[in-house]
Amino acid sequence: MADPGDVALAHAAKADPRIGAFIDRAGAPEPRPRQGDPLASLARAIVFQQLATRAASAIHARFVTAIGGEVTAAAILATAPEVLRAAGLSTAKTRSLLDLAQKVSDGSVPLDDLEPLSDDEIVERLTTVRGIGRWTAEMFLLFELRRPDVWPVDDLGVRHGWRLIHEQDELLAPKALLAAGDVFRPYRSAVALLCYHAVHVARGTSPAP
Repeated sequence: MADPGDVALAHAAKADPRIGAFIDRAGAPEPRPRQGDPLASLARAIVFQQLATRAASAIHARFVTAIGGEVTAAAILATAPEVLRAAGLSTAKTRSLLDLAQKVSDGSVPLDDLEPLSDDEIVERLTTVRGIGRWTAEMFLLFELRRPDVWPVDDLGVRHGWRLIHEQDELLAPKALLAAGDVFRPYRSAVALLCYHAVHVARGTSPAP
């Protein structure tokens, strides 16, 4: 049986010669390791919002230590807000994490039955949590659930990578990028990951063969 990742890349390359040329030149991106737990993944996404990776990683490590070493709803709720803020979290992110933990704990945002839900249904559920918008939900779909057809057109990394791959002078507007992605259905996630890969290759932070 063909590898789903290979099928997606082949589909993308056939649909867009520029994508195919980039894959030939730079190879496929390395998959990001999953958190392995939906709550832990969403908590990490909240911590990482609007922060550089190095700073976010340090704060996330302190957050995990502050709640006892394991990311669970009970552990977050048992930790005083001032302790969370002392780990480096902003007041807004502290409130978001507590709201996430509360809603998971009381069952208003269950995370154990996501598999049969559509992407849009998952986004609708997650965005009821304070501080989780569509972008955060899409990152969860893309990197944790590995859904195959996520196309986060508001993400600057995706827009920048698309510009690099297609050697364009300016970033496409989200609406234009949404339309441009139609030819890649139902494998738009692979193209989004290639866009991130293009940014890393351009910066010299991702090895190209």
